[in-house]
Amino acid sequence: MIDYGRLGMGMKIDRRDFLDGVALGAAALGLGLPSAAAAAGAQDAPGYYPPLLRGLRGSHPGSFEAAHAVRDGEAQPAPVPGDEAYDLVIVGGGLSGLSAAYFHRQARPDARILILDNHDDFGGHAKRNEYWLDGKLHLINGGTMMIDSPFPYSPIAGGLLTALGIDPEALTKASVHREIYTGLSGGGLSGGVFFDKATFGEDRLVAGVPGEDKSPAAWEAFLARTPLSAAARADVLRIETGSTDYLPGLDEAAKADRLSRISYIGYLRDIARVSPGALAYYQKRTQGEWCVGSDGVSALDAWGFGLPGFAGLKLTPKAHPRMSFTPRGYVEGGSYNFHFPDGNASIARLLVRSLVPGTIPGSTPQDVVTARCDYGRLDRPGNAVRIRLSSIVTGVRHRGGLDGPVDVSYTRGSQRGTVTGKSVILACWNAMIPHLVPELPEAQKAALHQQVKGPLVYTSVALRNWQAFHKAGVSRMSAPGSYFTQALLNWPVDIGGYAAERDPAKPILLFMSRTPCQPGLPEHDQNRAGRAELLDTPFATFEREIRAQLGAALGPHGFDPARDITAITVNRWPHGYAAEYNYLWQPDLPPDQLPNIIGRARYGRIAIANSDSGGGAYTDVAIDQGHRAVQELLG
Repeated sequence: MIDYGRLGMGMKIDRRDFLDGVALGAAALGLGLPSAAAAAGAQDAPGYYPPLLRGLRGSHPGSFEAAHAVRDGEAQPAPVPGDEAYDLVIVGGGLSGLSAAYFHRQARPDARILILDNHDDFGGHAKRNEYWLDGKLHLINGGTMMIDSPFPYSPIAGGLLTALGIDPEALTKASVHREIYTGLSGGGLSGGVFFDKATFGEDRLVAGVPGEDKSPAAWEAFLARTPLSAAARADVLRIETGSTDYLPGLDEAAKADRLSRISYIGYLRDIARVSPGALAYYQKRTQGEWCVGSDGVSALDAWGFGLPGFAGLKLTPKAHPRMSFTPRGYVEGGSYNFHFPDGNASIARLLVRSLVPGTIPGSTPQDVVTARCDYGRLDRPGNAVRIRLSSIVTGVRHRGGLDGPVDVSYTRGSQRGTVTGKSVILACWNAMIPHLVPELPEAQKAALHQQVKGPLVYTSVALRNWQAFHKAGVSRMSAPGSYFTQALLNWPVDIGGYAAERDPAKPILLFMSRTPCQPGLPEHDQNRAGRAELLDTPFATFEREIRAQLGAALGPHGFDPARDITAITVNRWPHGYAAEYNYLWQPDLPPDQLPNIIGRARYGRIAIANSDSGGGAYTDVAIDQGHRAVQELLG
């Protein structure tokens, strides 16, 4: 039986009064944190600054309930006519919506634009978690982290980064310092694996997962220290280092086709004959990329992603038929992989700085990292571009035919309003669009409903220090059987006035990720089950699992969850990653019949822009789709 008192569940942690994302007391103003009124949606209230909020963030309470009522067919009050008219209304203030506003302003500098977003902060999945620990600023991503993509950036997406002053290669050379962990005095830190008792029979953290040295000897040394059975160790060793052709007698095309019709876990179990103990080691390996386990991803996509077990098949590094993407590393040129300390939130902040002058001081990507946004300036009447937060859109309708203006109804707290746009861009997720625009053609609505996003949780944990990690010899650990499948010390980035932590005796942020899914179901059904779980899981459950898992993994190295955890932010994303097409579960279709292509068609003066419509959860996809939607409306 778990001793919750020993875990620290009764301990006072930083901003526990923001439980479930809503501030409970105005005393927070003394710390520069939002008041209760500010957290409820008054973005012009003194002290309003959502990056500092704790508890349940991401799709936080208050950001989706009205939308769910529309989805569920609940009767809505008649729209309240408004007197606000704009050249363009954008529904969604994520990277796609902000990019669309940027491109529209380029083409029409005099245009008036309103951006409505359901969250209490801009950026969508590009979420910033900000902490002050012992007087020092610590940042971490609460959502999308990297700007990398399987493909080179298009001239449009790359051009936007350049216009914002972002030179990824130069920033990486000057700012990213991975050697902080690998070259740490007293012993460099490596990757590790936490084997939990419920899955593997024993709680044991094993450091030294083979990195660049993937030789059999390196793997044997690592596996010898794990609690895996002898059979499981032998299976992992041959999957990681072997060169057996598990599909003998088939040519390359037949091998690729066979792999496309079986899951990765099915390939390991039924073709490579891997034992159950080793299967548990690989089951969750794909969750971080596709928000579904290895039973929901084709073996061909697993091969393309670089997962082990395929060396002996000698497949040509290219995009084979029925692959969801071009294999990573095989596209000439590739894409950048730089990340800011707060992930892609800095890109969103650079866009907001450009769109609404005066909101974020400074002029460079370096200084935007530590600058504080003045949220009270985002929605002023004199702005050419206005950003209105905590505004859940409930209906989008043409007035007087498809060439007429478009009325956009929304709720904001207890208030309801309607604004009118000459044009509208829906930069929200696809699954909601049929409910907002019920007069869309049935085929288009059906296609939009097929775009099921993957749910995920990105959790930020403030630690009093990271000496236990130093003693254990790890800076990151995977946990193939645990509630959170990944935990890693904050990415070491120095940029502008921001500096990564170098002293294990000082506080640091820890990143932990979870992908809720239900093995045995098709991918989208797993995603739906995971979404329902996320929305039903209270903050206390996340906190308990964080404390129990870190205590079990790091307790032998001196970690005390009751003493060493000082703050927690849980960024839940029930609608997280945009879905890539999965040929394991979805039929072969011509390119023009893919659901994202049919679903994104312009409807009158309404265009659609989001990563869903581009079929990939990547920054460049979101930017390119924002540009496409603007061109459809202006062209």
